Amino acid sequence: MEENLEEHLKQFRLGSLPTVFYIPNFVSKSEETHLLQYIYGVPASKWKSLKNRRLQNWGGVVHEKGLLPQNLPPWLVEITRRICNWTGLFPSPINHVLINEYLSNQGIMPHQDGPAYFPIVAILSLGSPAVMNFTPHLKLTECVTHVPDQIDKHCTLSVALIPCSLLIFKDSAYSEYLHGIDDSDIQRIDEVVNIGDILSYKEQMMPLSSELEEGDQRTEKGSIHRSGTRVSLTCRLVPKVHKNLLKF
Repeated sequence: MEENLEEHLKQFRLGSLPTVFYIPNFVSKSEETHLLQYIYGVPASKWKSLKNRRLQNWGGVVHEKGLLPQNLPPWLVEITRRICNWTGLFPSPINHVLINEYLSNQGIMPHQDGPAYFPIVAILSLGSPAVMNFTPHLKLTECVTHVPDQIDKHCTLSVALIPCSLLIFKDSAYSEYLHGIDDSDIQRIDEVVNIGDILSYKEQMMPLSSELEEGDQRTEKGSIHRSGTRVSLTCRLVPKVHKNLLKF
């Protein structure tokens, strides 16, 4: 079973990190529309505004010692169950989802997810594309700088997150790397590992160059213009679940 799973995922592996996987068109455009309708159909009180974005928290309160749970709504149960079944990587059902909304010039600083989570993240992208960068954690960089032939194995990785795609990263990519998105509406795509996906997306979405003003940055081959709002579903598993707050 594990061998079949490994073969199944191998075709979606990206770049130099063996534990990063990218699945284009994981949901259809109509499914994307329905998910966005659910997301924007919740009460305004469900949104929490942060400095550079706003988000919805589903599944309960995550504490360093575990999760004080709340049931996921049916529409999130459906998509997280599909992710679990398709990947076969989660030992039990996904029980926590963060929905982040990013305007065209908003991103998220390089970070690692906390130790409360099982070391696998599945990110479903909706709405507008962005480029996510994986960079080695400082401790990893210091560990390999004195071994030249190891440096290439721990290089940075950039992935274009196209709407409807699913990004999965786990193990070393989870624990030894930071991941983030630049705060810019113009993002470089020169070094993204799935360049074909982003070029196809640009071809489908951008108007003919003759319709653009001369010098418009959207015509640059090495960049993408984030003209819309991106919504991401960050799906994770918190293994330790506490029914009673007093058990924390």
